[in-house]
Amino acid sequence: MKLSFSRLFFGVILTLTVLGLLRYRLWDRSGTTTGHDTIHEGSNKKALRELTVAFLPVTCHLTCPVTDFASKTTQTNTNFNSRLFSDFPTVVSALEAKQVQAAFMIVPLAMKLREQGVPVKICYLGHRDGSEIVVAKNSRIRSMLDLKGKKVAIPSLYSNQNFVIHKLMADYGMNPDDISFVVLPPPDMPTSLAAGAIDGYFVGEPFCAKAELDGIGRVLYFARDIWPNFISCALVVHENLIKDNPGVVQDLVRGIAQSGAWAETHRAEAAKLASPYYRQDEKVLRYVLTADPHRVSYVNLTPTDEDLQQIEDMGLKMGLLTKRIPMHELIDRDFVPQVITPAPIDAAKIPEPKQ
Repeated sequence: MKLSFSRLFFGVILTLTVLGLLRYRLWDRSGTTTGHDTIHEGSNKKALRELTVAFLPVTCHLTCPVTDFASKTTQTNTNFNSRLFSDFPTVVSALEAKQVQAAFMIVPLAMKLREQGVPVKICYLGHRDGSEIVVAKNSRIRSMLDLKGKKVAIPSLYSNQNFVIHKLMADYGMNPDDISFVVLPPPDMPTSLAAGAIDGYFVGEPFCAKAELDGIGRVLYFARDIWPNFISCALVVHENLIKDNPGVVQDLVRGIAQSGAWAETHRAEAAKLASPYYRQDEKVLRYVLTADPHRVSYVNLTPTDEDLQQIEDMGLKMGLLTKRIPMHELIDRDFVPQVITPAPIDAAKIPEPKQ
């Protein structure tokens, strides 16, 4: 009798444990981070609706967690919950399944989705510049020609980093197959460089700065020197959300625009705010945002036809995009505020980083 009761007791405990794991999916392998999406709870009691927005821990997505924070600590109509992903394929899957209806995404990938019939529109940009080609600190690589025969990582074939590095190769008279390209999630690039698995990588910050600060890498080229006003990512919104909840989209784009204006003039504070969302050391983000103000910019982020046409032309030339999408089908600027003011974030409310 005692044995049967013990088995029953431990069976119940095991069942409850399994149900708990299924409920919270702590081992989630879908590309999202484990644990809770909500990083900061605030005092805003006005918001009657909420929206989850996907982002990666790169500085061209910085305005996503800043908007999350601002929506919870200021009097906004909508609370925005930023959900961290580690790579772009899982962001695409989440968008296609409508698990999220707004996301930060590399611009050529958004173009490819539109080409394939996924009804998304670019409503705002993430930032300008903020990407670099990094090589091992002690390597003999001093120019693009030295990368011939080497292995270089990019975040996606449909990344503007891939487009721009091929432009630079053409400028040097190199052939497209002179470099072996591999696709890696941005967080994996510094460790792969340190291990000698790759010879370099081209990606958005802070993974270039991390290699510098860790003493394993150095910048070979700044994207801004190859392609002035370089664009990596944009805020992409599903057309269903635009049609069904235009007020939420209005709040989102306004929040992203205001967050960019705030981050541009509150760089150290932005690093402190974003650190827990990114699960990264504040000093790395602070280095990116404050060491050189030209390294990344969060102003002039309304998408223009000229900006995106240049990217589309390059994608068509490379054969990664196969048909021309009219800009009015790709871009929706209706939600960009006429006047962009910095988000009213109280720096005193930004929590101190956990030790």
